[in-house]
Amino acid sequence: MRYARGFGALLAVVLLLVLASFATQASAHNVTEGDAGYIQEIWGANLIPFAYLGAKHMVTGYDHILFLLGVVFFLYRMQHVAIYVSLFALGHSTTMLAGVYFGWDVNAYLIDAIIGLSVVYKALDNLGAYQRWFGIQPDTKLATLIFGFVHGLGLATKILDYDIAAEGLLPNLLAFNVGVELGQIMALSVILIAMGWWRRQDSFWRHAYTANVFMMSMGFILMGYQITGFLVASST
Repeated sequence: MRYARGFGALLAVVLLLVLASFATQASAHNVTEGDAGYIQEIWGANLIPFAYLGAKHMVTGYDHILFLLGVVFFLYRMQHVAIYVSLFALGHSTTMLAGVYFGWDVNAYLIDAIIGLSVVYKALDNLGAYQRWFGIQPDTKLATLIFGFVHGLGLATKILDYDIAAEGLLPNLLAFNVGVELGQIMALSVILIAMGWWRRQDSFWRHAYTANVFMMSMGFILMGYQITGFLVASST
């Protein structure tokens, strides 16, 4: 039993450290140079490649994963998980598709800073901060949907940095979105398996507070990274 408790704590620390290392190395919704070159070169409908790129984005989108981890942290029933994840997917899909298709011109740094804020918001929600500070509990479903819109818009700003061919744009975007949702299912499955095991250990409630404080810190780091980028870009 003592070994299980120790292993549970170690698993939580390793998971958060891995997320943190990636969060500090890459901006939110980053597109690799190789993927960017591929996007710029292809022409017409390419459904499978775009679905693959969408899935790859999701499983390496550490801002997404941090937010999803916060969303499901205290959700024990699968129907509740399905509701919240569906709301996030609805918001994410809507603004990603609309933002790219209609060419919405939004500052990527500011959007990504709000994405970092979404991680902070959810971690504070998990810590019960809003009830202690303000005596109210925000609508968590509405917040998940709204931040889903923001996450999708963040991805749209990155895709718009590259000249995607107009021919086949809509089917390619739809395929990309399908890939994103498949990637989300894969990432979420890993999170739920790890969380399900950890919750059965005595260490869960002892370290849940620390884990959410750590997530909140990573959200602040993401915010600081993007705000700094915005200030530097504005001064040049």
